[in-house]
Amino acid sequence: MKLIPPLQKASAAALRVDATEAERRLWRHLRQRQLGGHKFSRQIAIGPFIADLVCRSQMLVVEVDGGQHGGADDIRRQGVIEALGYRVLRFWNNDVLANTDGVLLSILAALEKSPPPAPPVPGGEQKL
Repeated sequence: MKLIPPLQKASAAALRVDATEAERRLWRHLRQRQLGGHKFSRQIAIGPFIADLVCRSQMLVVEVDGGQHGGADDIRRQGVIEALGYRVLRFWNNDVLANTDGVLLSILAALEKSPPPAPPVPGGEQKL
């Protein structure tokens, strides 16, 4: 089990308590393996970041963004998460609220589209 720094753990707990309406709505549909039997967790530490929703078995991160997102910081954040082997899906709050079924279908399609990517090999490329 990976140890999470106390500050990052506290931040994740605070984010769960202070979730946006869009995050709460999406979580209601993803929790308890409701979407295709896939297990999701919320506010999970990945590298130095806390991802909104994560399906670890499929290496899929789902981010629910408000108006403050979409800049260079999010591009860098996504790059780091993807470098750790995860795929990232992003949805705007208003999309989740206005078209929850469509968002869920997009997530399910991503989950079933392909097997999870192999985790990156520390120190370089894998030899065959």
